[in-house]
Formats: sequence, C-alpha cells, structure tokens
Amino acid sequence: MSTPARVVVLDYGFGNVRSAVRALERVGAQVELTADKRAASEADGLVVPGVGAFAAVMAGLQGVDGHQVVDRRLAGGRPVLGICVGMQVMFAEGVEHGERADGLGEWPGVVDRLEAPIVPHMGWATVEAPQGTTLFDGIGDERFYFVHSYAARTFPLTDDIPTDSPINRPLVTWADHGGPFVAAVENGPLSATQFHPEKSGDAGAQLLTNWVASLR
Repeated sequence: MSTPARVVVLDYGFGNVRSAVRALERVGAQVELTADKRAASEADGLVVPGVGAFAAVMAGLQGVDGHQVVDRRLAGGRPVLGICVGMQVMFAEGVEHGERADGLGEWPGVVDRLEAPIVPHMGWATVEAPQGTTLFDGIGDERFYFVHSYAARTFPLTDDIPTDSPINRPLVTWADHGGPFVAAVENGPLSATQFHPEKSGDAGAQLLTNWVASLR
C-alpha cells in the first residue's frame, strides 16, 4: 500500500482552512495545517487558501514568510495549489477600491474587479478547460462553486510564449461573469483555482483527487 501524499495547508490567518483540510483528507491526502516553514517546504504539496482582500492576504502571507516558501518550492519544482485569493496573489498585483498591492509575482498580470451587473459572483458556474489538463481530467463539463468580486481577466504569460516554443505554455481555464476571467491555471508545479474545490461537491473532490495524485 502506497504512502499517502503529504500536504500542508498554509495557516496564515486567512482562508477557509478547515474545509480545505477536510476535503483533502477525504481524497486520501495526509494533511497538516501549519505555518511552519520547514513543514511547508518539505511537504509533497502545499495549498495556499485565501478569502477576503488581496492586500490583507498578502500581509498575512508575508507575516509567516509564506512568500519565501512559495517561491522556493516553485524554484525547486515542488507543487503548490492556490485557492480563491490564494490564486489571485500569485499574480503581480491586485487592485481593490483604487488601491494597488503587490502580489507574489509568479505570473504577470493584474487582479481587479469584475465588470458585471451583479458583483460578487456567487454560485455555481461552468468552466472552459483546455486540452491536456490534469486538474480537470474527467470533469471538464462540471460546475464549480465561485464566490468572488475580483479576478484576473487576462493571462499575459500565454501570449509571451510562442506556440512552437519548447517551453510548456500554461494551461488556462476560463469562466464568464460579465466577461471572461481566469478560473484556473496549471503552470508546471504551480496550479490554482479561482473557485473553491472544497465547496464544489463531487467535481471539486475529483479535482483535488487529480491534484493529489499528481504529487506522487
């Protein structure tokens, strides 16, 4: 019998962490909720959850040196999964109420307010997943649960890498609310979802199963 994948859910004061822990445990991961840098660095997978304001989440991450942990893990090819605002902070910057805040800068681009008649975007929505996806294997036609007012509405990195480049282009999944926005990204060891897989029923459980399986 194989050893379960060891996953750390980063505990930095922001995020629906308990539901994420339970969801990961249900799909067979060995999960630890901690802000300990060594544990977060050495785990098979690191989950960065997040709810609330972009700038506040960044401050929380920096308070536990989470920005360093994420950067070092990715530099070493070790998997990271960002969820909701935990995805948004992977971008270069966020804009809320006219105020700009620096993100982790793992991807270029800006997270800003959705341009839609009703904000926040709350509820179930379908996504458009690309060919070759790992996260959405077998669940590309399912619906996922969103609750957010901000998102990345472009993903510049895909435009910067030619289609014939030997470098793997990021796989970007899109959704729509008043216009297209980035619903998920798979970019080497860094994956992220704007929606909450831990609140997305069987489809979310399968997505987490797919991610945990990729850690081994």
